[in-house]
Amino acid sequence: MKNKGFTLIELLVVIAIIGILSSVVLASLNTARNKGEDAAVKSNLAGARAEAEIYYDTASTYEGVCAASGSNVIGDSVNAAAVATGATFTAGDATVPSATVAACHDTLAGWAAQAPTNTGTSFCVDSSGAAKAATSFLAANAVACP
Repeated sequence: MKNKGFTLIELLVVIAIIGILSSVVLASLNTARNKGEDAAVKSNLAGARAEAEIYYDTASTYEGVCAASGSNVIGDSVNAAAVATGATFTAGDATVPSATVAACHDTLAGWAAQAPTNTGTSFCVDSSGAAKAATSFLAANAVACP
């Protein structure tokens, strides 16, 4: 009489194949997660542009648009963009450029906001309508994307 079943070798081969396939799937999910976080950064900064224009229509100046709290200021949106990638945000012109810090600068005539992404670059929007990836960070008091 012949026993039916799997040998130990066959079971180990199947387990090894399942392990390899699961590692490929997990690597793909991590890439998708990073892309999703980058999309959140871009979306939050795009929303900041609309808020800044509403602020300008009300105040006739961009000075103060980077405040962390208030009516139609963009500090909350820039902070949300920073949080999406684990960065921090400091409102105002004293922000030191860094890969872990989101920056927002405003003057009477313009503003610029930038937040890091998971891909090693950053995303920047400003009052001139620019919305682009940047490899360098905003200099102190800069109101145009680099």
